[in-house]
Amino acid sequence: MQLSWTLPELVVQVAERIAALPPPKNGQVRAVPDERTVRYYGTIGLLDRPAAMRGRTALYGARHLAQVVAIKRLQSSGKSLSEIQTLWPTLDDPTLARMSGVTLPTSAKRAARKDFWKASPSPSPSPSPPPAPTLSSPIELRVQLAPNVTLTIAVTDDAALALSPADVRALRAAAAPLVTELANRRLTPHAGEEDL
Repeated sequence: MQLSWTLPELVVQVAERIAALPPPKNGQVRAVPDERTVRYYGTIGLLDRPAAMRGRTALYGARHLAQVVAIKRLQSSGKSLSEIQTLWPTLDDPTLARMSGVTLPTSAKRAARKDFWKASPSPSPSPSPPPAPTLSSPIELRVQLAPNVTLTIAVTDDAALALSPADVRALRAAAAPLVTELANRRLTPHAGEEDL
């Protein structure tokens, strides 16, 4: 059974989980986030979209709880939100669970997606003639991998393509080494330098 909480209930769950943590080193960081802060984490990409909606009420699950607790643990160790944003795409579910102390549900679907990135490409069939040109215009799907790093997937508008939150997490996890290498080589702009 998947747990689900409204935003106020999620904040209570977070408060219970981080009560045992040491107080933050930075006096400007709140030890327990309020609802507005949790919403802000979602706005800046540190919190997944709500797991479900009940009418107009967003519902959150164990992964959301783990994300908020991990953010607060990182902040209490002296990390800024921008440093956490840089680190965030590299975190997989087991690491997130260890950081937060929250047990995350495992699913065969998530495991299958993880194995997908390790699988060898299937051999290509014998060459076939190129497809006839179509008049379909390409559309683009964009996935933000990290601050200032976006993956663009171009497809024709007649292709039925939709990315689920699990797809986005899998793409971010697969691209984490690339994002890290770009950051190490200082090939990604820092916040505010995009327009320079």
